[in-house]
Amino acid sequence: MLTFDEFGDILEEIAHNMPEDLYKRLNGGVILLPEEKLHSESSQDYPLYILGEYHINHLGRYVNMYYGSFMSTFADMPLEYLKERMEHTLKHELLHHLESLAGERGLEIDDERRLNKYRARIQRRQSQQ
Repeated sequence: MLTFDEFGDILEEIAHNMPEDLYKRLNGGVILLPEEKLHSESSQDYPLYILGEYHINHLGRYVNMYYGSFMSTFADMPLEYLKERMEHTLKHELLHHLESLAGERGLEIDDERRLNKYRARIQRRQSQQ
């Protein structure tokens, strides 16, 4: 399992390998947080971890990445797979950033569709018990 610092080094490398234009107006940057974060609708039996989040508030625009959520989800996976998931998550959050700058909501809508699938899956599993 990667330490928090090792994870941070990999995340920094991934971030530096992305085009600089993706970070325009992302004044708070990318913040790595140690905790795991569960979605507010997460089921106790089937946890739904938040890996990353894009925020716009009085502090500005920034991305949070959750080390604990990655470790809870991918700790037993090969390192290369973990790196792919880290890169995928960062790209996803940066796409939220770009869409917000453009006044688009396509990714938000897609995220809501995925959440609806999760809700339906949980409901099916609960009805089978």
